[in-house]
Amino acid sequence: MSTPFEIFLSQLSETNATLDYFTDFKKIKENVNKIAIKLNQLNYLIGKTDIKAAVNELYEENPKAFEVLDILVAIRKNKNVKAFNNKGEIVILDSYFTSPESICEYIEDTGLGEVFRNKEVKNLVDYVFGIEVGLDTNARKNRSGENMAKAVSLFFDKANIFYKKEVSSKEFPEILSLGVDVKRFDFVIKTKKKTYLIETNFFNGGGSKLNETARSYSDLAPKINKYETYEFVWITDGQGWLSAKNKLEEAFNTIPSIYNLTTIKIFIQKILNIYSKNTKRSSINILKITHGSRSI
Repeated sequence: MSTPFEIFLSQLSETNATLDYFTDFKKIKENVNKIAIKLNQLNYLIGKTDIKAAVNELYEENPKAFEVLDILVAIRKNKNVKAFNNKGEIVILDSYFTSPESICEYIEDTGLGEVFRNKEVKNLVDYVFGIEVGLDTNARKNRSGENMAKAVSLFFDKANIFYKKEVSSKEFPEILSLGVDVKRFDFVIKTKKKTYLIETNFFNGGGSKLNETARSYSDLAPKINKYETYEFVWITDGQGWLSAKNKLEEAFNTIPSIYNLTTIKIFIQKILNIYSKNTKRSSINILKITHGSRSI
């Protein structure tokens, strides 16, 4: 016979991806638009056989156009990426964009010089749009969590459960055990009986993040649950957990209220039962007021 944890594992979903999960075109378009003017100016280099002369001409016209050269090799700005220069020194990538000489070194040594001379790229705005699509795959893990929060909110909405999203732990100063560290809970549901502080996540793949999350919530839950009017709830899913099931099982045995997208209905029913009891009590109180001192 399967244990409750084994049943929990068997219910984990393969994916929570919707079609908009794969690429965030709105964000990509915004990123490209921010630097489109400079990219259009760099288009001047395309087809030039004498890259050095073209760089000097463009630098004289607008030296700031070269500030976006890093994205042409799929490097994000402000990452403080470092590389060896032709003198064997370790330098920050941005330092290449400060003079025509170092710009030419960057263009030639990265291979961009041949790309420009051979017209292998027709338009740098379109080229960077493609680069942004590729880089956006790194954000999918975040979107997986966002999709999970969206799914949970849909469950709550369908059940007419009132909740607040992204609530700071500062809102609950009476929970002294949380210490000075500020935490932000994905959802908070407040009833007359208890206030439920809820975290949600979804893991498609493995990694150290899963163990860290399970350990963190195993520590967090007792700190909250020690207060009679508060309860920590963890709603998690994804077959990424199969690679960290030992740590998840520890959390499963530590945290009383842990659910997945299959068992979330149990938590929802729990909340609805509390709502129902409160409604009945309200009805009784109204009858008592209506009928004076008679007990109903």
